[in-house]
Amino acid sequence: MKKLGIVLVLSMMSITMYGQSTSFGIKGGLNFGSTGDISAVVSGILDNPIDGDGRIGYHAGVYAQLKFAGIFIQPELVFTRLNTEFEQDSLEADYNFSKLDIPILLGFKLVGPLNVKVGPAFQVVLNNELEGLDDIDIRDPENTFTVGFQAGVGVQLGRLGLDARYEGSFQDNDALSDNIEDGFGFVVDSRPSQVILSISYNLSGGDN
Repeated sequence: MKKLGIVLVLSMMSITMYGQSTSFGIKGGLNFGSTGDISAVVSGILDNPIDGDGRIGYHAGVYAQLKFAGIFIQPELVFTRLNTEFEQDSLEADYNFSKLDIPILLGFKLVGPLNVKVGPAFQVVLNNELEGLDDIDIRDPENTFTVGFQAGVGVQLGRLGLDARYEGSFQDNDALSDNIEDGFGFVVDSRPSQVILSISYNLSGGDN
């Protein structure tokens, strides 16, 4: 499923690179957000599910932009690192989550350099780690290929771009601890919810 998703989305990206008025570049920045909560399989181990506290993560990747009359399509290929902290009483754990984001956004230019973007964001889970719980490891999430969305605003100043977006998910995607069969395991909701702040640089020399 993961390989099929990568092939499908990369094929869509390559299609957009044919045509007039296409530019491409690099991008990177910081993420502010978290995954979902952590809960216990057996009631009583935790009083209630613990909501995660977001910590600063980061992302880096490449993008292309294909312009039409007044609108543009912007596919991206971005590595993202997302960190979540869980804390309740004596339980303290960090959930580190790495994924490949492949958003395909539809954009509209507004006034001057201002633009808005919205579209689906395909996600391929690369790695997840639960730290702080002795002798307990986390399994891969139920789905390694998921679909979410991104929406936000941007400012293009020559070759330099600034972008602020919100990312959410359409699908549940739980990750189970490796002691789940013993009845004492944990379930981590791996759905991302984050604000993404990016800076980009147009390498092609064309106008974005």
